[in-house]
Amino acid sequence: MGNALPLRPGSLRGAPRKEEPRGNPGSFDELHRKCKEVFPQQMEGVKLIVNKSFSSHFQVTHTIHMSTIGQSSYHFSATYVGDQQLGPTETFPTLVGDINNTGSLNAQVLYLLAEQIRTKAVFQTQQSKFVTWQFDTEYRGDDYTATLTLGNPNLISESIIVVAHFLQSVTSRLVLGGEMVYHRRLGEEGAIVTLAGKYTALKWIATLNLGYGGAHASYYHRANDQIQVGVEFEANTRLQDTSFAFGYQLTLPKTNMVFRGFLDSSWCVGAILEKKLPPLPVTLALGAFLNHWKHRFHCGFSIIVG
Repeated sequence: MGNALPLRPGSLRGAPRKEEPRGNPGSFDELHRKCKEVFPQQMEGVKLIVNKSFSSHFQVTHTIHMSTIGQSSYHFSATYVGDQQLGPTETFPTLVGDINNTGSLNAQVLYLLAEQIRTKAVFQTQQSKFVTWQFDTEYRGDDYTATLTLGNPNLISESIIVVAHFLQSVTSRLVLGGEMVYHRRLGEEGAIVTLAGKYTALKWIATLNLGYGGAHASYYHRANDQIQVGVEFEANTRLQDTSFAFGYQLTLPKTNMVFRGFLDSSWCVGAILEKKLPPLPVTLALGAFLNHWKHRFHCGFSIIVG
């Protein structure tokens, strides 16, 4: 019987695991997006939204809001999207404009300079006065994102707001980065640095922003295809205030219904029920919100057509 060949070191070990690609971490402003989508948007009064598509590139929206606690309003919005589509939610160029019955305008222009360079310009007016003009440039590498924002630059008064973001995918699940906000105006100048981290697991996402101004933490969990929950915690060192909120979303695809609710540390509770009415292009929404400490209650009803 022949002698057995000697085993090489490590020959009994399994094959090395293939490292998952890290991928691009996305934008800094979207770190807490999944958690925020679980919470209902507050609504009151009656709102009618009519969407009309003239083509695959152009759409207009009419919004009539009859409020019970404030002024009623009318908004006219127009959206144009181009042919450069990088993903299901990213199409360039994109032009969005919204004007209300008082003449206030909100406009955005998104343009793709190159495959990895995105630019955005935002303009806001209050009646005939400019209140905001902002310019963003974002570079998306294979595993990192860098963004530079200039807000309200004014050479005459020598005032400006500069915001710089950077995110790096350390692993396929862990993202680290930071934000620096610099502002300058007459007699005032300062900067704030915030560190950020995000961990994405199979069914949950944990995110933390921590800086001199305070902390913002969120946790999102998808239990199954029907149930999603989110928790948010915010602490503001300047105002010496902390808040906590819990939100949840229940999706019933067979009945075309979505139910969202929340509860926060100031004893505010609220919920919204959305119901689609196929084959009609109509969505109905009914919401109610109650602040126990201030004894305030308001409810809302909306109809979305198109």
